[in-house]
Amino acid sequence: MPFKTRVWSAGKLLLLGGALLLTYVLFAAAAMRFALKTREVSVPDVAGKTVNEARTVLAEAGLNLRVEEGRRVDPKVPAGQVLLQDPRPGVRTRGERSIKVWISAGPRAMIIPALTGESERTAQLRLQQEGLELMAVSEIRSADYAAAVVAQTPQPKTRAVQMSLLVNRGETGTTFVMPDLIGINGDRSADLLRARGFRVAVVGDHPYPGVPAGIVLRQSPQAGFQISPGEPISLEVSR
Repeated sequence: MPFKTRVWSAGKLLLLGGALLLTYVLFAAAAMRFALKTREVSVPDVAGKTVNEARTVLAEAGLNLRVEEGRRVDPKVPAGQVLLQDPRPGVRTRGERSIKVWISAGPRAMIIPALTGESERTAQLRLQQEGLELMAVSEIRSADYAAAVVAQTPQPKTRAVQMSLLVNRGETGTTFVMPDLIGINGDRSADLLRARGFRVAVVGDHPYPGVPAGIVLRQSPQAGFQISPGEPISLEVSR
């Protein structure tokens, strides 16, 4: 057989082999994709997760995420977390299916009422009726406007979902403003406080690099709180 004929035959064989190999690869890829689509998986529960968390959980189960437009107001599920999903958790479905989710917009922002001058109990009842969450109650002690709300955050007529109150508990005798003792010698501070009738506990359980032993790291009550003689004070010092 002439040399050129043999070369041409070998070339045709190589082309034929390459075509067969390419066909096999394409067929295998299509078969794998078909198998993934037809394989049934259990839909995981992604309620309460962020979009990124839900996408990761679904991907691990062989599923995709589809976020529906429009967020829904919900008093319990924080904003940005999955509120609903379809299909529901536990349903068997084909692999690579897109799971639809609806994202929470959080609680509906309400108009903040004016609570200054109200009693603490009345203010709490108003907040419950308005569907607002009471985040914190701070206190002062003064003879003026005793047992009443003296300040609030946010201010009235704004929109929010949470509130904090400052309540005047009323004077019960001599009071002091708790000083800032952070960074001061704990034993010396305790002696001064005890001399004024306070019950002081000094605890030294936490080593702190670069801070000598016996220096106040934390205190309770915090600086600025009004305190009366006989009340307990806790000082946490470095050891």
